[in-house]
Amino acid sequence: MKLTSCKMAAASTANFFTTSTAPSNSKPYMVSKSKSFGLRFNSPNYLRSFSGLKAATSVNCESESSFLGKESTAALRDSFAPKAVKQNRDTVTRFQPRASFKVAILGVAGGIGQPLALLIKMSPLVSTLHLYDIANVRRVTADLSHCNTPSQVLDFIGTAELPNSLKGVDVVVIPTGVPRKPGMTRDDLFNINANIVKDLVEAVADTCPDAFIHIISNPVNSTVPIAAEVLKQKGVYDPKKLFGVTTPDVVRANTFVTQKKNLKLIDVDVPVVVGHAGITILPLLSKIKPSVSLTDEEVEELTVRIQNAGTEVVDAKAGAGSATLSMAYAAARFMESSLRALDGDSDVYECSYVQSELTELPFFASRVKLGKNGVEAVIPSDLQGLTEYEAKALEALKPELKASIEKGVAFANKQPVAA
Repeated sequence: MKLTSCKMAAASTANFFTTSTAPSNSKPYMVSKSKSFGLRFNSPNYLRSFSGLKAATSVNCESESSFLGKESTAALRDSFAPKAVKQNRDTVTRFQPRASFKVAILGVAGGIGQPLALLIKMSPLVSTLHLYDIANVRRVTADLSHCNTPSQVLDFIGTAELPNSLKGVDVVVIPTGVPRKPGMTRDDLFNINANIVKDLVEAVADTCPDAFIHIISNPVNSTVPIAAEVLKQKGVYDPKKLFGVTTPDVVRANTFVTQKKNLKLIDVDVPVVVGHAGITILPLLSKIKPSVSLTDEEVEELTVRIQNAGTEVVDAKAGAGSATLSMAYAAARFMESSLRALDGDSDVYECSYVQSELTELPFFASRVKLGKNGVEAVIPSDLQGLTEYEAKALEALKPELKASIEKGVAFANKQPVAA
């Protein structure tokens, strides 16, 4: 499966259990080191030890475009020890891909953190999952640790254990903070969540400054600049490794366009740019792949719905919380893309809110290419050839995004940073 702009892998599985047909007098089955190889399951009975959520009858591992990435694919070929078991003229081979990355979730006990932990636990690339929160972590760890996927789950409770939760971590994801309630804007969350993000990023800077940092806590338009300023003050800021997770906007745009035009969801890709709040969310519907025809009314209707999708969920929950499941799904997609990039996959693209020079604004959401060191390139092509509607919307929302960025920077600079 090849991943292109803002698309995610269709499945995330952990262990593979494979068979190949061979004569009873044949030598043990070995996988060659060819450029690509295919593996097929000959019987559903062989799937009993399969630990993913969805059993498949075959797996294809392509060195250029595999879900696992180049290095994991190479490790898959080279590192497993085949065990031949003769069984009705079948040779059975068991192997596991190497799970090699450590991930920390800061704020795991919340509405986003719990489903996000489950989805990340399913990744074949995660070896250790660190779960942190100020309370109620052990109940999550006890439950999650029963899932038979390779990653080990460790819990860390309270600020005293925060540094230990970050030791040796490759990716830190921050979904913590208070959720929106009916009538609240993301800015209403600022004073509470800004302090939380600041404190957590300080700990990241002290303990794992080279880790990728995924910011989910709202308002993302301000919390990412806060994180950047904290990292600068600590002397460890790497703009390539700081991400505002705007994948929920892409996921929603893809879903709504698919429903509107009766398309095949797996084919739909809508780039979403600028920011992650209200009118600063700008889906570029003229750039939809595959190309579709939309009337002016459809463009406006879809744009408004995508911008207000978070509020749609807040209102539906009637005071019981905000979007959690769709947020966790989108955050897990971005996590998997980051891990694939760290693993050496050279064809990983996602939309994210990052430090950018695409416009005069210092932070901007757009499509980026991910690599082992973070953002390898910010892709400018989506902003070229905009429709009149999109161009006007872009100019109209810039002042609001600029104000949100400045608010975050001012907050970080007036707050003392812990030594």
